[in-house]
Amino acid sequence: MSVPGHHNVAMVTGAAGGLGGVIVRCLAAKGYRVLAADIAGDAIEAFTADAGDRVIPHQLDVTDKAAFAAALDRARAEWGGVGVLVNNAAITRTTPVFDIAPEEFDLVTGVALKGTFIGCQVVGAHMREHGYGRIVNIASLAGQNGGTSTGAHYAAAKGGILTLTKVFARELAASGVTVNAISPGPLNLDSVRSLLPPEKLAAVVGTIPAGTLGDPAYIAEMVTMLASPQATSAIGAAFDINGGLFMR
Repeated sequence: MSVPGHHNVAMVTGAAGGLGGVIVRCLAAKGYRVLAADIAGDAIEAFTADAGDRVIPHQLDVTDKAAFAAALDRARAEWGGVGVLVNNAAITRTTPVFDIAPEEFDLVTGVALKGTFIGCQVVGAHMREHGYGRIVNIASLAGQNGGTSTGAHYAAAKGGILTLTKVFARELAASGVTVNAISPGPLNLDSVRSLLPPEKLAAVVGTIPAGTLGDPAYIAEMVTMLASPQATSAIGAAFDINGGLFMR
């Protein structure tokens, strides 16, 4: 990869397996050095043990601004800074909307929405200072169509991420920093399959025009495309990858 300095350094949140893990491995395979961050310390250590020498684990609570700043400091110490940020951390709860307690609402929206806000704020300021950066926020189809199979609080958080993407894109565009979002539909992941019993999952798949769950590797490839130095014109965009479930 012919990019200078720390531009080929990426930080990925929610990196301990699932979609985050696929993104980490894809970035590393394409030559990025990756700070793989996750709140689950043991899980991220186990995941990165065989992820290659371009990947280092870092335990991170994305809702803690000081902790996010410390993760950035570690990337600076290891590799000089961060050129790519992938805000992927999220949790799901399938509690019916009228049964969601305020504490659970705060937990779910805190990780996905507040965590994305803090990441864009902390790392975005670093990127602005250096005149270069790529931020990719992982949103969701649920944030567009109000789907509640993953929880109303999750859907609300993901909808908020789409708005934050536009806000930070507008703030940072003149500094050589792009901010974009990807909104996947249901993906072929264990975490997705665990949300619904097999018969309900089959019913969901039956509504997808493509007739199948999405491929996480395709999402990871889209991340790497938006992370590249050549990705200069995509600013504040939301890329829908949902097998045709939501078209606009």
